Amino acid sequence: MSFGFTHCPDLCPTTLAALAQTMRLLGVEATKVQMLFVTVDPERDTPEVLGNYVTAFDPRFLGLRGDAAATRQMARNFRVFYQRVGETFDHSAGAYVSDAKGRARLFLRQSLSPEDMAYDIRELLSEKGRSP
Repeated sequence: MSFGFTHCPDLCPTTLAALAQTMRLLGVEATKVQMLFVTVDPERDTPEVLGNYVTAFDPRFLGLRGDAAATRQMARNFRVFYQRVGETFDHSAGAYVSDAKGRARLFLRQSLSPEDMAYDIRELLSEKGRSP
């Protein structure tokens, strides 16, 4: 799960491109992984805009959107920073990987390569009885 917005000029597309490459590197194991992109800009990121944006990186990606209160709560739950600055947002970078029980298990820093991300996800998938 990654947080961002569709009008992001650099951070979000870079993160989503790396996550899409990670999914390709996972091969058949990618069927056990669901990538979620949570918008911090629900005013502009309509369901259609959000859906078109995330699937441009990988057709398996899903976009999530809530109202302003739900967005604040979700960000608070994951300790994600975001703040509107004019027409854009400052926000935390990286992605969370949760297990099948919904527990956050990994944080993938934006500086990690797709190869390293795939390795970490494979390690989590290999744990008995657990899957992200």
